[in-house]
Amino acid sequence: TKHFELIKDIISPSYAQQAEEARNSRSKMITALLSHRRLPEKGWDDAAIQLLLQELSSFDTNNFMDNVGVGEREGRVVSELVRQRHFGLTHGIGRSGDVMAEQPKAAGSSLIVQLTRYLALDAIRMAGIKATKACAVLPAATGLTMTLVFLAMKQLRPKGRYVVWSRIDQKSCFKAIGAAGLIQEVVELRPLEGSDALGTDLDGIRAAVERIGAEEVLCICTTTSTFAPRVPDSVDLVAVLAKELDVPHVINNAYGLQCSKICHLIETGCRNGRIDAFVQSTDKNFMVPVGGAIVAGPNSTLVDKVSELYPGRASMSPVLDLFITLLSLGAPGWKGLLSERKENYKWFGERLAETASAQGLRLLSCPGNTISYALDLTSLARSMEAKGQGDMDHLTFLGSALFTRRVSGPRVVLCAEPESAAPEAPEATEGGAASSVKVKGKYKKTIDGVTFQSYGAHTDTYPCCYLTAACAIGATQSELKSFLETLKGALDDYRKGAGRKEKEEKGKDKTTKPKEAPAAPNA
Repeated sequence: TKHFELIKDIISPSYAQQAEEARNSRSKMITALLSHRRLPEKGWDDAAIQLLLQELSSFDTNNFMDNVGVGEREGRVVSELVRQRHFGLTHGIGRSGDVMAEQPKAAGSSLIVQLTRYLALDAIRMAGIKATKACAVLPAATGLTMTLVFLAMKQLRPKGRYVVWSRIDQKSCFKAIGAAGLIQEVVELRPLEGSDALGTDLDGIRAAVERIGAEEVLCICTTTSTFAPRVPDSVDLVAVLAKELDVPHVINNAYGLQCSKICHLIETGCRNGRIDAFVQSTDKNFMVPVGGAIVAGPNSTLVDKVSELYPGRASMSPVLDLFITLLSLGAPGWKGLLSERKENYKWFGERLAETASAQGLRLLSCPGNTISYALDLTSLARSMEAKGQGDMDHLTFLGSALFTRRVSGPRVVLCAEPESAAPEAPEATEGGAASSVKVKGKYKKTIDGVTFQSYGAHTDTYPCCYLTAACAIGATQSELKSFLETLKGALDDYRKGAGRKEKEEKGKDKTTKPKEAPAAPNA
């Protein structure tokens, strides 16, 4: 205020008054953020965010005027471009004992970390999980964050060696368990009556816990966000079961925060049963660069333990990206994105079904999955087989055809019909690793010594091959419409033999290519 009084002696007082009012408007936004600690009622413009970041950056010692640093880490940055990219916030976050702890040299960075926690917590509650009481934003993607959660839980439950895991064919989720030195106890999914969907086998989870013994089960691990025909695990019912069996329950909620149905399941589970923590990706839900995840829960016990477990300091970038994004969105922007995705999902489903029908294909019925769709491709492949023009393997052409047409995301999943009875669950070895399971079937993958048949289909056997496509947050109707048009073109090319002819020609070249004459012996 004194500055503006002095300014009035230099320029017209009325102009100085206007300038002061403009400055006070910005100051009120910061005051509201610090006092309410929630998403702003209106998203901030870039100028306001930059002003705040510059102000907070000045609180860190590396930006002090005439600062003398004689330690091994003083926030020095040799590239000016790098310094600008990080707004001068170069000390990172946390201390050696806790990644969420305050840093004596970085008051500004420490304040951003705590404000980001408050904003993320508000965003989670706004999405529908109102029972959330604590969260931590970590500079690690979902898979590694899941590993940290398991390691933290191991300290709270030292006798636990097994993770009872409801199957989902996604590598990082499964590997996160092995990376923590734990044994994966796979529980297969079950077909859901009256649909094409695959869902949680509650009886199978109960049987696995009882077979191992509750004391040796570190936790039950379920998943919410997944590609059809798998649907989100019944985390609300698993939570009740976990409470009954007195076993912890962790949820891989990678991109489930954008889906109101999934959030409702978690909210119900928190209130009626046991959920110790749920982990979500920052990039998949908030559209920031890859590298961050949020650990949240209905109480702070496990969340705090994860923060304390993280060794050393950590990168500021994922936290800063989320902080900027949440300020920019504000409450209306976040709600708007959630609402838009929900509307687009319905719009996309109707038009994808029309496209499928026009192409003689079928949209799989998976009403429990409100993010992803799956298109049955079996009739397409069989019609070509009947003409002697290829086999099921060639369906992968559709995936490559879409990718070369600049469509990313769709997956073609090939499923083999069972040749024998399903194998028994793997038995744990003395060393703690799961023994190898021999599975008959053409399409299989082995991860950490465990072999999955028809990998990608979330089950050993599934009656059809299919293509998946998701309607995620941020996707526009224009993009979805373009995908449908490109899909039609790829299907037409498939029927015309595209890719197949080139494959056959390459095969002929290999069989007809003359062998090189042997080198003449030395004289």
